[in-house]
Amino acid sequence: MLTIALATIAIAFAFTFTNGFQDAATIAATFIASRSATPRQGILMVAGMNMLGAVLGGSAVAFTLSGLLTITDPDLVLRVLFAALIAAAGWNLGAWYVSLPSSSTHALIGGLIGAGVTAAGTGSVYWGVAELLAPPHEVTGMVKVVLFLAVSIIVGLGGGYGMRRCTRVLLRNAKRTVNRTIVRINWAAAAGMAFFNGSNDAQKQLGIIALVLFAAGETAALEVPLWARFVCAVLLSAGTLGGGWRIMKTIGSRIFTLEPVHSLDSQISSGVTLAASTLAGAPVSSTHIITMSVIGVGAAENPRMVRWRIGEELVLSIVLTLPATMLLSGAILYVMQAC
Repeated sequence: MLTIALATIAIAFAFTFTNGFQDAATIAATFIASRSATPRQGILMVAGMNMLGAVLGGSAVAFTLSGLLTITDPDLVLRVLFAALIAAAGWNLGAWYVSLPSSSTHALIGGLIGAGVTAAGTGSVYWGVAELLAPPHEVTGMVKVVLFLAVSIIVGLGGGYGMRRCTRVLLRNAKRTVNRTIVRINWAAAAGMAFFNGSNDAQKQLGIIALVLFAAGETAALEVPLWARFVCAVLLSAGTLGGGWRIMKTIGSRIFTLEPVHSLDSQISSGVTLAASTLAGAPVSSTHIITMSVIGVGAAENPRMVRWRIGEELVLSIVLTLPATMLLSGAILYVMQAC
């Protein structure tokens, strides 16, 4: 049991690194593409704030994620988590290879569902249907988690569109020199968004690690150890620094040409959504929130400026990630059980 526990924690750390160049890299995309910062300045600032968010961002999302399985057999729990992480990390790597922004959160949730159902049927997952009637800030159960994933994407799209409409009115008589002020605000907005992204993203892996340690009998209760928080913070930042350029190019320049005000619109709408989700304990996809906000900003600016073919690819990624990782993790667990 100890061997598979250690292997699962190692895969969780590797997944955190892939999370860095998928989800965290999207934070820097609009910031850099709008020329509000140089690539070196932008990526270093975002990586640093991601690290702070991972260390200081709390544990609400982690405890939400660690409570999504009802399996009581410790050995089976470890196998499910191992298969889910392998599937999610593999999907992240494949999407990164083809320069397609994909959600690490969707991949992980899909992996948990697929492996859990394969291991012990539908009863192995805490669906939490009754919790749909609970207050919105209390995120418990798989159904509510998936609902938050979907709603946050819609909010990202609508928020970006609404912000661009507002700033067009507010800045309609502004001089070109207002860009200097917008760039300074962009730095603050990007820093805040990176902090909450680091908090939300790192907690997903921390929830898995807490569950692994509990199932392996290394802890008496579900808790996030400080050493794991620091390791995830470093790996998330390292992933942002080391492999995020492919994804940043797609979001920052291939959807439509960004100016500083467009970056500001996207960052504010996305940052508010990420902050609210993190405080509510809801694991959400920063990648999809930000990319959809960019599409919303472009649609509000001029629909003809948007390269809708790229938008179609992003929507396809959103639709495919959950079922694909469900099937992949289920297949991985089936092979593990057969061996």
